[in-house]
Parts: sequence; C-alpha cells; structure tokens
Amino acid sequence: MMISERMAARLNEQINHEFFNMWTYYSMAYWFENAGLTVFAKYFQKQAKEEQGHGEKIAKYLIDQGAHVRLASLPAPVVDYKSAKEIVEAFIQHEVKTTKMVHEIVDMAIKENDHATRNFIDWKVDEQVEEVASANELAQMVRYAETPGQLMMLEGRVYHMLEK
Repeated sequence: MMISERMAARLNEQINHEFFNMWTYYSMAYWFENAGLTVFAKYFQKQAKEEQGHGEKIAKYLIDQGAHVRLASLPAPVVDYKSAKEIVEAFIQHEVKTTKMVHEIVDMAIKENDHATRNFIDWKVDEQVEEVASANELAQMVRYAETPGQLMMLEGRVYHMLEK
C-alpha cells in the first residue's frame, strides 16, 4: 500500500461522508419534488450525483494506492423538513462540514509527507470552495422568499444556476 493505514481509513471515512451527502441531497430533492418545486428538486438531484462522483473518485484513488475501500452503514438522512429555508440552511451546514473534513485530509497528508494524497485532494479543496459558494447563493435567494409563490418565481433563477 502506497499510503498509510491511517490515511486509508480517513479517506474511507470521506467516501462514506460523500455518500451520506448524496442520500441527504436526494432526500432534499424529493421534498422539493413533493412541494411542486421541480427545478429546486433538479438542483438537489444534481448535487446528489456530484456527491456520488466525489465518493467514487476517492474510492478509485484508494484502489490505485493499493488500499481497500470500506463502505459503512449510513445513517438515514433527514426526510421531514419544514421549509425550503430549513433545507438550504442544512445544505450549507453539510458543505461546511465537508470542507472542514477535506481540510483535515490535507493537514494529515502534510503531516505524513504523503505527497500523492496531498496532490490528489487539491481537486476537492477547490470543489468545496465552489460548493459552499453555491450553497450560500441558493440560501440567500431562499431567505428572501417569504411565500410559496416567491419560491416558485425563484425557480427560473435556480435553473440558471443549474446551467453554470
């Protein structure tokens, strides 16, 4: 194995976290779908698929380094949200937590002089800057929407976010 057992364990933790985020974002998408906000639903479906891709990319790296991928049981995501505002606030929290976790991997790679992992994880550091900014942008819009009608009107703007 080209990386330490400790690093392999930490990267496995990240894989499982990315898959938990995927489940969470699908849960959010289904809430929006039930609320008739189909563009918001598509936004979170896209986010869920991105999280799956992140987990798969980290898994591939582990395999390339001669380590084993260790999938764990995932806790059930929240499914009963009270509002779109609650969802976007949770979305920000998930992305901030993910960012902190990625920074922990960077710190561990530096401490272990693990140049390969340090280089590999840079894509995720950059990705998290984009993810947090996107979550904050969406949340800012939703915070201003005080009625279901205003949320419906925001769908056009969310559609343009999807096109980016």
